[in-house]
Amino acid sequence: MKPTIALDADGVLLDYHHAYAGAWERAFGHRPALRDAEAYWPMDRWDVQRVSGDALEQLRACFDESFWRTIPALPGALAACQRLVDAGFRLVCVSAVDAKFAAAREQNLAALGFPLDGLVATGNVVAGVSPKAAALVRLGPVAFVDDYLPYHLGVPGSIHKALILREPNGSPNAGPELAAVDSLHPNLAGFVDSWLQRVSPSFPSCGASHVRAR
Repeated sequence: MKPTIALDADGVLLDYHHAYAGAWERAFGHRPALRDAEAYWPMDRWDVQRVSGDALEQLRACFDESFWRTIPALPGALAACQRLVDAGFRLVCVSAVDAKFAAAREQNLAALGFPLDGLVATGNVVAGVSPKAAALVRLGPVAFVDDYLPYHLGVPGSIHKALILREPNGSPNAGPELAAVDSLHPNLAGFVDSWLQRVSPSFPSCGASHVRAR
C-alpha cells in the first residue's frame, strides 16, 4: 500500500485569500482593495471593515456551496502534489471545513485537477487539540501538511508535522508551540522539495527550499 500524505486545503492547496475577496464582493457589490499583502488573515489582507448584525449575516450567506466549489488553486500547488504522486505517495485532503460543505470542497479540488485519493472533513470545533488529530490517527499518514499551527497540536509524534508559514503579519504560526512541528516551509512546493530529498536524495529540487527541518 502506498504511504499517505495528508494535506490541508486552504492556505496549502487553495487560495482562500482570493476567495474571501470574492465573497466580500458578492455580499457588498465591490471588491476590496489590498491593504497588506503580507497579512496572514484575509480580514487584515483586504481593506475591509468588521461587520455585525445584518451586514455580517449578508457576508456569511456568501460562504455557501458555490463559494466552497470555486476557490482557486495556489500557484505551484497542483504541480507539487503531482510530484508527490509521481514519487509513489497517496494524497488525502484533511480539511476543517464543515461537513455540509464537504461535497462542494471535494468537487472544487477535483475540478482543479488535484490528484487526491479522498477528502476528510473534520469541522473545527474541538477544544485544546487539533480538530484533525483524530482523523489523522485513523488515516495514519507519514506526513501532515497544514498552514495553521494549532491544527498540529495533539497530532501523534509518528506523523511528520510540516507547517506552511505563509504570510507573517499577524500569523498564529509563532511561539513555543513551534517545537511541536517537525519542519517549516514557505509553501507546499518547499515541503515537497524537502520531503523528497529526505526520502530519496536523488529526487531533483524545484528550488522552493525548506526553512527548517529536523
